[in-house]
Amino acid sequence: MFPDLTRDDVFRIETRRLWLRWPTAKDRDAVLTLAGDRSVAEMTARIPHPLDRHAVDAFLLETRVANTAGRGLTLALTERSAPAKLIGLVGISGGGTPAHLGYWLGRPWWGNGLMGEAARALVHAYFAYAGGGRIEASALPANPASRRVLEKVGFRVTGRGPRACPARGGNREVDLFGLDRNDWVAHVDASDSPAELAAAS
Repeated sequence: MFPDLTRDDVFRIETRRLWLRWPTAKDRDAVLTLAGDRSVAEMTARIPHPLDRHAVDAFLLETRVANTAGRGLTLALTERSAPAKLIGLVGISGGGTPAHLGYWLGRPWWGNGLMGEAARALVHAYFAYAGGGRIEASALPANPASRRVLEKVGFRVTGRGPRACPARGGNREVDLFGLDRNDWVAHVDASDSPAELAAAS
């Protein structure tokens, strides 16, 4: 799904405030602390609470395998001033058709528009460089902040329905969103590129 450009762990996306890079084993403690926060985990479908070290290790390994194979692209969010310090994750998985966008951000960084900036950059990479046709996403009705992220990126509400939330004990009702290539083209201001993609040498 993703091209050779993204399949090397030197790949990164830079935005105005963020540096998005491949997650590494060194991110384990940050993921454990930030994603293990109940207020973060309970707004996701797949992050259990409590979160244990072994689950984080397995996730980081699986993520790197998927990134290498081009089946998806999951990137660590870091502030440009501190690129070694993970503050969240954003990813597009390609296990199904269409692809699915997912993300979480550590609570200390909520309310600053950082996740919208990161999601917009990754969605841009998906459509512009991976040749994607459509992305879907979902948000719990109790999570208006996630809904705002999707709407700012250009997603449209497509309905509400049950979706598998294995970490939450089964299916849950979620708001469903979709973004087609044509809508993305209309949403992006061609004079304002949302991100700079780079492969560090």
